[in-house]
Amino acid sequence: MFQNATSWDSWVDYFTEKGYDCLAESWPLHVGDPKQLRENPPLGLGDLRLQEVIDQFAGLVSIVDPEAILIGHSVGGLIVQAILNKGLGSMGVCISSAAPNKMLAFDWGFFKNSLSIVNPLKGDEPFWMTPEIFHQSFCNTMTREESDEAYERTAVHDSRQVFRDCLMEAGELDLDQTNRPLFFISGENDEIIPAELNKKNAKAYKNGLAEFAQFPNRGHFICGQPGWRAVAETADRWVNRQYIHTVQV
Repeated sequence: MFQNATSWDSWVDYFTEKGYDCLAESWPLHVGDPKQLRENPPLGLGDLRLQEVIDQFAGLVSIVDPEAILIGHSVGGLIVQAILNKGLGSMGVCISSAAPNKMLAFDWGFFKNSLSIVNPLKGDEPFWMTPEIFHQSFCNTMTREESDEAYERTAVHDSRQVFRDCLMEAGELDLDQTNRPLFFISGENDEIIPAELNKKNAKAYKNGLAEFAQFPNRGHFICGQPGWRAVAETADRWVNRQYIHTVQV
């Protein structure tokens, strides 16, 4: 959310070099150059719903590889959980993930940012991401110069409806149905999805398949801020451990 596939470029390069066949797709109405999308928001952006995004990626996984390794950030992390819940995908890495089943964190940054997006008075008007908001919410552990560069390169406006839906039926999952490994990664200073919420989300999977890791001095832009490679390496090591465990079993 507030990004498109370009935000994964470094990760695609990293995992491709490791021998993986990688695919990063943009959400509906998110395809294109981020700057152009900001200047000319696609018609209907404010009407985009979470279920539409889940269906797109579930369909993609079922066609490309039903045993794919799934990686998602923020609302993308919730989408990963939803796809695994359908029995698709072999495992999931959920980074700074939105949580299912109306899970909340009693954190000021979480409530402030969530309420500003959900704001029912705004109806179906998209949320207009600005450099100031991007720095305060996504890139709070980075300098303003670093944040502005990331904004120009990756940020897009987005649908409030998608985030609202995370707290509604589309965000409801029967966690007992999930039988694939999950790895939750969080940033210590995330102002949008606090680490405690990711940890709570991981613990909600009672089958023992979910693990949790926290990175110090990271914000919500954990996949793109300086030091992102250490996060990717941690995800890569976890994925490889799952394969080793499977062979041993």
